[in-house]
Amino acid sequence: MYFSNGLFLGAFAMTATALPHVQQRDATPTSSASASPSSSAGGGGGGGVQIINNMNEDVNLWTTADSAGDQQHLSGGGGTHEEKFQTNGNGGGVSIKMSTTDSKDSILQFEYTGDGDQIYYDLSSINMDPESAFVKSGFSVQPDDSSCEPSTCEPGDANCQETYQKPDDDHNTKACSSSTTFRVTLG
Repeated sequence: MYFSNGLFLGAFAMTATALPHVQQRDATPTSSASASPSSSAGGGGGGGVQIINNMNEDVNLWTTADSAGDQQHLSGGGGTHEEKFQTNGNGGGVSIKMSTTDSKDSILQFEYTGDGDQIYYDLSSINMDPESAFVKSGFSVQPDDSSCEPSTCEPGDANCQETYQKPDDDHNTKACSSSTTFRVTLG
């Protein structure tokens, strides 16, 4: 009896140590009105996201994991926002929701999920009005890792094939190294 209990506990301990471990990264976002972006947007050797607002309109954004973060303000004409990758306490992904109003009714989303050494990202326009300032101005994602695919939506393209238009557009999810910094350019 003692032998079988000891054998079970040993096997359980070995299995538990083999499970993947998600490490919480520093999630302190920064925003500024600077027109010159920093080359170390992710900082500390880890990856992250830098958003540059080249539109004439201000943008509000919220980083949402298991709950919505505080609203950040991004000035038009070159305002920037930078943050390191965050994790979601419930195991899901993270979404940076962007809007030209205080409402979350018409939003562009930069979404990502970490999985070990990989980060999976996409742009979602599912909840975005076709007459949105984002559509009028165009937007793009440029990873700093040349082996990772960029995404570009030209001005006026309300049906951009580089974004999720419906929930099952999984071909728009792209995989990159978790050390990648993504530059999201609006306008």
